[in-house]
Amino acid sequence: MRLYSYWRSTTSYRVRIALHLKGLAYEPVPINLVEGAQKAPEYAALNPGQGVPTLVLDDGTILTQSMAILEWLEESYPDPALLPTDAAQRAKVRAAALTIAEDVHPVNNLRVIARLKSMGHSQEEAVSWMNDWMLRGFTAFEQLIAPGTAYCFGDTPSLADLCLVPQLYNAHRWGCDLSALARLTEIEALCLRHPAFAAARPENQPEAK
Repeated sequence: MRLYSYWRSTTSYRVRIALHLKGLAYEPVPINLVEGAQKAPEYAALNPGQGVPTLVLDDGTILTQSMAILEWLEESYPDPALLPTDAAQRAKVRAAALTIAEDVHPVNNLRVIARLKSMGHSQEEAVSWMNDWMLRGFTAFEQLIAPGTAYCFGDTPSLADLCLVPQLYNAHRWGCDLSALARLTEIEALCLRHPAFAAARPENQPEAK
């Protein structure tokens, strides 16, 4: 498998964690979003949305969108499981994960911030925008996860943890005040001690700058 990704991309980070958790080997292919590599015709042919990640399977099948890739990985390589067996519990894990993936991340990605700046907003205003949406999302997320568990929904990482940790990486990067969200930062610390999460961290990628 080949994973086209950007080292700081939170969506790429999610998929890297899953690949490492499931013990799957892959070839990393860096796509520098800041330099516009995602707009190159050869990459746009793989991913018409010109985003990351893109996972190319050994048979040539092309998968895009991180959440779809994570679902494919879970269905194709179910051990260790990222979702519980009970249907209602699976829905709860997905709801928490999607709070990050759909409510928070889309309004904080590079394209949105670039558009804000093109409309005359300053870097300070853009950072304030990101932090506001992250704080709202994290507050809702904390209320959706299971109480009293080591990870978000139990004693092992779930799809929710895979979405939470990368978004917290962005929160730290942009100085978001997480002081009221101690449970989430405790889960983050536990996750980052896990070898799969550690291997997937942005600063541990070959192209990290």
